[in-house]
Order: sequence, then C-alpha cells, then structure tokens
Amino acid sequence: MKKKIMALCDREADYVQYMTEYLKSRKDLPFEIYGYTEPDKLADFGRANRIEMLVAAESVYSGGVRGMPAGQTVILKESQEVLEGALPQISKYQKAENIYRFIMERYLERMAGEDGGPGADEEQGAGRAMLIGLYSPIRRCLQTSFALTLGQMLARRHSTLYISFEHYSGWNRLLKKEGGKDLSDLLCHLDEAEDKFRHRLNITQERIGDLLYIPPVFAGQNLIYVTAGEWKRLMEKIARIGGYRYIIMDLSENLQGIFELLRMCRWVYTIVREDEQARNKLLQYEQLLRLYEFEDVLEKTKKQTLPVFRELPTRLEQFTKGELGGFVRKIIEEDLRIQDVDI
Repeated sequence: MKKKIMALCDREADYVQYMTEYLKSRKDLPFEIYGYTEPDKLADFGRANRIEMLVAAESVYSGGVRGMPAGQTVILKESQEVLEGALPQISKYQKAENIYRFIMERYLERMAGEDGGPGADEEQGAGRAMLIGLYSPIRRCLQTSFALTLGQMLARRHSTLYISFEHYSGWNRLLKKEGGKDLSDLLCHLDEAEDKFRHRLNITQERIGDLLYIPPVFAGQNLIYVTAGEWKRLMEKIARIGGYRYIIMDLSENLQGIFELLRMCRWVYTIVREDEQARNKLLQYEQLLRLYEFEDVLEKTKKQTLPVFRELPTRLEQFTKGELGGFVRKIIEEDLRIQDVDI
C-alpha cells in the first residue's frame, strides 16, 4: 500500500536535510518524507499532492504556510511566544527522536477515531518473533544481568526486544530517563487495531545500544491486576506484528499467568544454584509445573549454573564484556546456533 505524505518545511537547509534523513531512517514511519526550504515550492507540491502531515518551523508557518491544506499540522517552535490556535507544537531545538515520537503520537491521536483492522495501513511484521523466557524461583541469581547480556548479543545480528516484568526495576534512575511511556501504555491500548498498535509499540520502545526494550512499569504493583489472558494477548500481538526476531521476557512470579507465558516460549532459561535452599526452591517450582500440567515448560527449560564472576560491569550497555559476556556467548552458539557473536 502506498504510504501517506509528510512534508517538512524550514528555511534552514541543514536542518531540513538532517531531519528528513533521520525520519527516512525510521522504517516504521508510515509516511513518504519530502523536505522544503521554500514555502512557495511546498505550496506547489501541496496543490498536486495530498499532504497528510505537515511539519513546519514556526517562522515558515507564520510567514506563508499558514492555511495550507494538510490532514494534520505540527509546528516546530523557535521562540517562547504562544502561537494562536490549537495546533500541536514542539520545540525545534531537541533530539530528532523526540520530534519523531511527538509526530507519531499526534498521528495516533488522529487515527483514534478511524476504523482499521489488521494491516489497514501497512504490511505486517516479517514473521512471528521467537519468545525466550527467563525465570528462576531463586532470588538475586543474576537473572536480569543474564537476560540483558543475552538480549544485547542477539541484537547484534537480529532485531531483539527485551521486556522486564519486575515490580521495582530501578531502570529510570539507572538509565537517567524519567517519565515517558512504559509497558502499561501498551496494556491500555491492547485492543487497538494492529496498525495503530504497531505505531504505538514503536514510539514506546527505547534502546540500549542495538537492543530494543519496553520501559518497565513504574508503578509495578499494578502488574498483579493484569490477567493471564491479557498478558498472553499482549505478547502474542507484539510477537506477531512487531517485526522482531527475538523477544526476551525477564519474568517475575508477581504476575498472573506466569506459567502460561513460559509455555509460549521457545526456550526457558532458569538460573540455578547448588546450595540446599536454592535446590529446595527449584524442586518446589518443578513440582508445581507438573501439578498444574505444565510439563512442556520443563521440557523446554535449560538450567544454567552461573560461575562466580570476579567482576560485573556497572553499566547496562557493557554487560556483553568480560566473563558474563563470554559465558552467554557460548550459550547462544550452542542453543541458538548463532556463531561469531561480537562481544
């Protein structure tokens, strides 16, 4: 299906070139991008083509673009003055990624009243993602460190998404990111049509190097109210339409339906330890899986006893370095048959 048209107009040629190149690099953007430095040429283009989204610098809008027909208009603010009207406005002088997210949020708002089933706007993601679950009944066993290392290594070769289901992950402070969207936003829009949900997924996800991740829920205690059916629908939808090759689920027992989520996985990694208390916890967990007829989870589970690491990196993006990275690399080569993963 032919994409809709977005036109960007600003008299600063370098800015137009930079922003158009950035927006074109976003493969998930549902627009063809056209950049202009002269309002007259934009007007000529607009008379011959339907512009769905117009992104105009404040000076250009006030100086000649105002009133130009477009499905939706976003103003790039250049001053502190309040513009008349109720057009969406965002400061021009910030990261291109923030401007992209703002544009997509406005686009989703406009789509909210439109009908559209799966694939109404764009093609579906390229195949269903492979789910890899991590869960251990043993606490403080480096499960999250293992999961993030695995995810970052896989992301070197394939599109990989990491999702944490911890109640108190502490990620906002660790990554110096406050506020923004998180996993709860996707749950709230679970019933959206697939094309809209795909765009929402794209503006919610963040990056650690090559690894994509959904920011964990800030008010983690609310996770206990999400039903098993809702979790299953969410993961099935993300796996089906997200365009990922792998999805890493870093799971916690503070969820309804954790066994159902584990059943959805191609592989399950369980970190184990050799002390008596850890063995007893693992035994009880395995007994419950059998009691509730989830033997298939046991069959796909790979138990991992981590060696004693002399030192672990403090920064998330450095988890692939050193001893932990070398350990996980061997697992990727043996289990996933991916060779020569860069560390």
